[in-house]
Amino acid sequence: MTRASGSETAEQSSELKVLVAAPRGFCAGVDRAIRIVELALDRYGAPVYVRHEIVHNRYVVESLKAKGAIFVESLDQVPDGVPVVFSAHGVPKAVPAKAEARGLDYIDATCPLVSKVHRQAERANEAGRHIIFVGHAGHPEVIGTLGQLPEGAMTLVESVDDVAALAPPDPEMLSFLTQTTLSVDDTRDIIAALQHRFPSISGPRGEDICYATSNRQDAVKAIAGRCDRMIVIGAPNSSNSLRLVEVAERLGTPAHLVQRGTDVDPDWLRDIGTLGITAGASAPETLVREVIDAVAAHRAIVEDVVVTAEENMVFKLPRGLEAA
Repeated sequence: MTRASGSETAEQSSELKVLVAAPRGFCAGVDRAIRIVELALDRYGAPVYVRHEIVHNRYVVESLKAKGAIFVESLDQVPDGVPVVFSAHGVPKAVPAKAEARGLDYIDATCPLVSKVHRQAERANEAGRHIIFVGHAGHPEVIGTLGQLPEGAMTLVESVDDVAALAPPDPEMLSFLTQTTLSVDDTRDIIAALQHRFPSISGPRGEDICYATSNRQDAVKAIAGRCDRMIVIGAPNSSNSLRLVEVAERLGTPAHLVQRGTDVDPDWLRDIGTLGITAGASAPETLVREVIDAVAAHRAIVEDVVVTAEENMVFKLPRGLEAA
């Protein structure tokens, strides 16, 4: 696909090749979470309260607000007698317990892959193992996972240096788990450090980092070396989007995180021949097209989609909403 801008200057007259990564954008967990809020609005009518951003994307949040969703950070902000949805990132066990104590109708939109980590944590704890959790402090998914067990049952590590500083109560009774949206390469290094220092540490059979995070990082790796610059569409508080920027830059390709087409700086497009574009798992395809259009407003472009994997994952909706 080729498009030229009417305001194109002689300096920018050469065509810009745009490599669009695939897969990109929405994953099954994000799709499911957004659909849950929409179905809750259909079933209960507005307003429906949502604890924390349902997913980390301002465009998505504003779209749901326009339909009647109200986003809050605490159950204390939810009035009695209205439904509340828990975000895709998951919540500590104390949150649904508090909702039940208040008699609130709640719907859990936690991504099933995050719920899987929660169950793994419970099993390891029941087996008497202390859990080393690899993740980013303060991220909602991390807060939710740590909150599945009593305080002190899990220790958070963010780096290989953190592994060196660990002093577990019983080095022979350890398990590790990870946040689902981490850098695949960084996590591999941290796990290797854990296994080297604690040879008896146990971990999940499969990879905790979700398929969508891994696939999007692999897609960036496939095109970054062919690009002079990359644009990643996603929110600044989106862990998986920030990791895509890091992946590109580690391969030597300057990368910029943007939320909308209006964030595209024309200076990024000067004196380059190839631009890569991808989107984090919370960014809708609408924003991908918006960014491409913004680029095309400054340069004539030739667009090429580079497919590195096919995704067909679909997660079931919670009981009670399936027939809504």
